[in-house]
Amino acid sequence: MAEPSSSLSSSKDELFQLIKRLGTYLALKMSNLFSISLQKLDPRSVGAIAGLAVAIIFTYRLMRSPAAPPRRQPKRQAPTTSGSSISAQSNATLMPSGACSPSEDFRAQNVVDEFFQPVKPTLGQIVRQKLSEGRKVTCRLLGVILEESSPEELQKQATVKSSVLDVLLEITKYCDLYLMERVIDDESEKIVLLALENAGIFTSGGLVKDKVLFCSTENGRTSFVRQLEPDWHIDTNPEIVSQLARFIKYQLHVSPTRPERTAPNVFSCPSLEHFFGCV
Repeated sequence: MAEPSSSLSSSKDELFQLIKRLGTYLALKMSNLFSISLQKLDPRSVGAIAGLAVAIIFTYRLMRSPAAPPRRQPKRQAPTTSGSSISAQSNATLMPSGACSPSEDFRAQNVVDEFFQPVKPTLGQIVRQKLSEGRKVTCRLLGVILEESSPEELQKQATVKSSVLDVLLEITKYCDLYLMERVIDDESEKIVLLALENAGIFTSGGLVKDKVLFCSTENGRTSFVRQLEPDWHIDTNPEIVSQLARFIKYQLHVSPTRPERTAPNVFSCPSLEHFFGCV
């Protein structure tokens, strides 16, 4: 227990000698500056100058960096015969006090990865991306929007696919959408319009009844598309898709089987909702 006391006394003596030498040095410099000899300075002046110098030095050191907290000396442990204990003690001694354990680093990395995890795009963003920011779209009804696949079926009923509704409504938000179909009679037109209305397409989306076009032939639908000059046309008839490939910027051929690609601007998919990743 005598070692800390003697060490503290030695530190005080060294500090006293440092202050004394510093005071003498400053007094000498001041006397040379003002042409005053060292012998004319009384001890009171020397003490005042030394105190001022010590105050300036300690203030400067305090402002530069705060003193680090005293580190506790590790307790000595009795040697053990276990190799695992020696290895653990060595690792603990080598690891600095401020270092993080591997488990803490792992948890921190998980938090960072979760924070920077890519956000899943919304359906609206997917629709705009897939359509390449196209502003006008024309689309066939049979086999795309409706469950039915022939004009003869439309004479009895028309059923809107529930799986395509969300996509259709998103398209109407960002694009000028026109729906078109070949029908046999006026009664089929009424059945189709009623089915679309009951599905909420005219109320929830931006589609109006005037943008649902009917014709009596397949060539009539081709003429509709060419007159409207859309950015995208969606159809199930491969002949119409082939004919329009030269005039329309992009086309989507909806087909259960993946047909051979006829042109670089023609894409194929089993369904409209599948094209936008909704299934």
